[in-house]
Formats: sequence, structure tokens, C-alpha cells
Amino acid sequence: MIKIERLHHIAIICNDYEKSKKFYTEILGFKIENEIYRAERKSFKLDLSLNGVYLIELFSFPNPPKRNTNPESTGLRHIAFEVKNIEESIQILKDKNIITEPIRIDEITNKNFTFFTDPDNLPIELYEK
Repeated sequence: MIKIERLHHIAIICNDYEKSKKFYTEILGFKIENEIYRAERKSFKLDLSLNGVYLIELFSFPNPPKRNTNPESTGLRHIAFEVKNIEESIQILKDKNIITEPIRIDEITNKNFTFFTDPDNLPIELYEK
């Protein structure tokens, strides 16, 4: 058995680099650790951290193919971020014209959670601490 230490990063390919960069930094609060343009690939690579922890590699490629992103589709289901106050977080998103689903309650943990999407319609969950 492999001894996995922790999640290293999540790689996301976006369609509109500037729009996604703004979403992950200005709306979700990720910090830019490194940003490079790879001319041979016509691609940006943006390394993002949250609370000092490196979490996301955001890539841009010319004309990436679309993918079905419904949370119940085969493959990666969604990304989930923990928040202290779900109502406050939803209001912040609403103020930025981002629509969330109604709050649901996890029937196992009894915690509140909701879903919304990034600029490429990738599902993101907020889960209350």
C-alpha cells in the first residue's frame, strides 16, 4: 500500500484564463504563488494557495474540449472547501452574482453544504465547519 501523506494539488483546465484567475483569486481568495506562460504550449500555469497551502494548478490551453461536469457524472465529482459560516459565504457569492444551490444538510454529519460553479461550470461545494 502506498503511504499517501496529503493531497498535493488539484489541476484545473479553464477556458477563459483571465476570468478564472479572477474567480479563484478575487472571489474565492486564493493567493498566487507562481504564474508562468509556456509559449511552446500557448498555455498559462497558475499556482494557487489557500491559507499558506498550495492547492490548485490553473491551466489554460487553446480550445480545450468541453467535459460534462455534473456532480453525478463519472470522474472527478467536485471540489469541496470548508467554511466557518455557510450563510455568510453564500451572501458573498451572491454579492458577486454567483448563484448557489439551496443549502442542504448532510444526513450523516448534520452539517450544512451547498454547490455553485466556477466560470467553466465545474462544480464546487462549500461545506460548513
